[in-house]
Amino acid sequence: MTDLPFRSLVLSAALAAALSAPPAEAQRAASTARPVDHIAAVVNQDVVAASEVQQRIERLREEVRRRGDVLDMGALRKQALESLIEERVLVTHAREFGTRVDDAELDRVVGNVAQQNRLTMDELMERLKAEGMDYRRFRENLRDQIMSERVREREVQGRIRVTDGEIDKYLEAQRAKISDNPQLNIAQVLVSVPEGASESVLAERRARAEAALARIKAGEDFAKVAREISEDGNKAAGGMIGLRQADRLPDEFVNVVRPLKDGEVSQQLLRTGAGFHVIKLVQRISPAAAGKASQTRARHILLRPSAQLSAEVAARRLAEFKRSIESGRASFEALAKENSEDGSAPDGGELGWTSPGGFVPEFEEAMNALPINGMSGPVVSRFGVHLIQVLERREVDVDPKQLREQARNALREGKYEEAYQEWVKELRARAFVELREAP
Repeated sequence: MTDLPFRSLVLSAALAAALSAPPAEAQRAASTARPVDHIAAVVNQDVVAASEVQQRIERLREEVRRRGDVLDMGALRKQALESLIEERVLVTHAREFGTRVDDAELDRVVGNVAQQNRLTMDELMERLKAEGMDYRRFRENLRDQIMSERVREREVQGRIRVTDGEIDKYLEAQRAKISDNPQLNIAQVLVSVPEGASESVLAERRARAEAALARIKAGEDFAKVAREISEDGNKAAGGMIGLRQADRLPDEFVNVVRPLKDGEVSQQLLRTGAGFHVIKLVQRISPAAAGKASQTRARHILLRPSAQLSAEVAARRLAEFKRSIESGRASFEALAKENSEDGSAPDGGELGWTSPGGFVPEFEEAMNALPINGMSGPVVSRFGVHLIQVLERREVDVDPKQLREQARNALREGKYEEAYQEWVKELRARAFVELREAP
């Protein structure tokens, strides 16, 4: 796996969730946990407190409630306890075998936490105190998180093996896939049709779309007509959707432009569930020749879920960021600098130019689906939740060794989760775990 730009640790998620709730609420939660607090489990040289189990149960119960699933408290308690035991197994292993995080590095991390939450160090310590969180314990928790992630990456990566035969097979499959998947830049004029529209409304909408098509056939500029008539989000760009792989576009669009040459407009309207479309093929780019690769320059905002900040809450926060950026109330760069929880934050979330296989699959898949300047919704990866924006794309020459290395990286990523689960299972089997009943 490549050393991803968003792997460097800032870890403000350890505090961000607590800061998102009013102190009084956190204090009430702490006060309700104290009466039942005792040691629920001993894990190697560490312990799991009953109050931690109860807090984890509450979080899981809220997730079950949002999904509308059946609530099984016995299963929830078992899941909560096992997840905390697993976390302690990883932490105690990292303490024993991880690279020590010195105080100077930890000071920088804590400073980043304060800065990203818009707090001075004094305000950070006051807020921790209000939340009932000891500052020294907070620092040590951050130290444990850094060590755990580093040990995880080092030891799991060391388990993954990729053979030359697997690389050959992967490259052949990629060549076969690319040959049937050109990049298409399509423009449209959309006249929308409301759901359940009456026949008269349907006829009026069709006539409006046909009038737009007639104007274009008569020689008017497609972009001008799109800006005047179209009812989709690309109208300001003259209806252009932007370059996308064919498999990232609706099948109906691909089928319409298949017989068209660059610059041609379909002579017939396309009817979809959205309405009536006038379709133009702006550009078709044939699959890259051997020795070529498509690189992407992107940026992102990363929020790391924690025991207090669920992935759902992080996703909602990123969705709010996206709305602010789209409305012009904030810039992507400023929000990334203020909120992103990785090393790209000072650069406004910039990740630089990357080749295929440079990011984890879930991130790369979402990124590849975006047009230039397009912005994703919240994307979940094993590193957290991301908001992604594509800035540029380019074709570059790649020698065979680089192509094979990219293939190796992609294959390693595909094997990561299985290798990680096997590693955790082995650590869990070797760990000393003693469950204790309530006194």
